[in-house]
Amino acid sequence: MLDVDVIDEPAAAAAALDPLRARLLAALAEPGSASTLAGRVGLTRQKVNYHLRTLEAHGLVREVAQRPKRGLTERVLEASAASYLVSPAALGEAASAPERVSDRLSARYLLALAGRVVREVGDLARRADAQDKRLATLAIDTEIAFASAAERAAFAEELGAAVRDLAARYHAPDGRPHRLIVGAHPVPAPTEEDES
Repeated sequence: MLDVDVIDEPAAAAAALDPLRARLLAALAEPGSASTLAGRVGLTRQKVNYHLRTLEAHGLVREVAQRPKRGLTERVLEASAASYLVSPAALGEAASAPERVSDRLSARYLLALAGRVVREVGDLARRADAQDKRLATLAIDTEIAFASAAERAAFAEELGAAVRDLAARYHAPDGRPHRLIVGAHPVPAPTEEDES
């Protein structure tokens, strides 16, 4: 089971976004059967099985075992990943694209960049998995508290200069291109749900 998978097919996204099917996907982080899930979601085994087959048809659920039960064979299923992201690619031409955002300092531009990361890295990860290879990536995630807007601006200027210097030092015109994205946004305040 993957830690995270990217859904880029519209029909698979629609199947996964159905509230009941999303609950089934979450429950199948641990292997289970239609009968074991039926009690948890309050539906008959047959209805749960219908939804599981839909998820299975989109590659979101797979059979991991079969076991005999009262003269029948019960299928044990597992989600293909512990969690999912829906790629903007699932939206086709309506998907976000950084080149369509005019304000490069806006929150919308950062969102479009994040969407592109999901789309591109999801596709690259799928191809690497198909070849049983590891995809070389780099991710840095940290928090910083600025005393003022002026300090935030100074930090951005210094960071930009440092990144430009590093890029100039390591860039090889005939090398394999990599995309580097640096973004910053305020950390969301906790909601009541987060605190409970």
